Amino acid sequence: MINKHFFFGDTFTAFENKTDNELRKMNLLFTFIGVPELTKIGTFLIKTLLKLNFPIKKIIKATLFKQFCGGETLEECQDSINQLYKAGIKSIPDYSVEGESDEKNFINNTKIIVQTITSAATNHSIGFAVFKITGIGSASLLEKAQENMAALNEKELMAMERIQYRIHSLCEAAFSANIPLLIDAEESWIQQIIDKLALQMMQKFNKHKPIIYNTYQMYKTDSFANLTYLLDLSRKEFFFPAAKLVRGAYMEKERSRAEARQTISPIHATKEKTDDAYNDALSYCIQNKIALCAGTHNEESNFLLTQLMEKNHYSPNTDKVYFAQLYGMSDHISFNLVKKGYNVTKYIPFGPVQSVMPYLFRRAEENVSVTKQMGRELELIREELKRRKNS
Repeated sequence: MINKHFFFGDTFTAFENKTDNELRKMNLLFTFIGVPELTKIGTFLIKTLLKLNFPIKKIIKATLFKQFCGGETLEECQDSINQLYKAGIKSIPDYSVEGESDEKNFINNTKIIVQTITSAATNHSIGFAVFKITGIGSASLLEKAQENMAALNEKELMAMERIQYRIHSLCEAAFSANIPLLIDAEESWIQQIIDKLALQMMQKFNKHKPIIYNTYQMYKTDSFANLTYLLDLSRKEFFFPAAKLVRGAYMEKERSRAEARQTISPIHATKEKTDDAYNDALSYCIQNKIALCAGTHNEESNFLLTQLMEKNHYSPNTDKVYFAQLYGMSDHISFNLVKKGYNVTKYIPFGPVQSVMPYLFRRAEENVSVTKQMGRELELIREELKRRKNS
């Protein structure tokens, strides 16, 4: 059996499109991010300086933003999209603006997301479109609606109708463009209503093929049950089930909120249980032919998926399975998978620097909680620098 470290350990393939200078910058940045104390201090400092309107945009854009984002506009992302496509990797342009509260911004964000969908229709280098519901609707309103829809007043009901209209318009645009659309997951206190809305869109637009994908955060204890419910319903109502699987992006927030409210945490108690839940979900999707986008930076899970595909007679380039990683991270996974013939995509976040900061802060917080994974990435960057020096 092929060892997973051998499978993903080809640093020449992983960093072939990086210059020596780019690798050195990555080494410095990932070294900093790999120290939890420095990351927490740095995140706090940036948040403070932004609140005080210090002119640090250029510094952020040249460091964190450049590493993890494609640009401030879809047009600025095109160079990164083209570079990935030359290597066989498709992109997922992600307008990473979230937590908005202004109706004007919701309308503008919807227009930009529609632009990513329509551009994908004529751009073979784009594999999926994606959106976050809190980018086009109020998180506080979604939370109130999840708690008790009947408690919404007339103004709030009208606002909910506008959210539903925007979701429908995005899904309809994806259906018309024949582009699969990912609906991203969010915090548990709004996830149930997101699941409900996403399911309605699948029921409508997935009659002939998987177009709308809902996202399942497998660190949530109820996610596997939600996945089985999706399959059961799809068989009864004759639509194609489609799932994007991730481990989860709001661990600290979820635990803090549960502790403050003295309620049971909605996420698994240990990383091991989350890993088991994620891997079980991969197996469930493959065995039951659920269209799958596997979003993970975990070597074991990516390697397991290749084994599950082989065992269940999936060809590496089947359009039913896509691997997905974030731009600027886990190139050793992405580029080695695509070299072996698998479908690989990269999320490319974009948007105004200040508006994308919540996304970047969340990435930093996640990286603090997966120091082993970060250590592996840093190890491979240094291996490649050493290999280049010796050769």
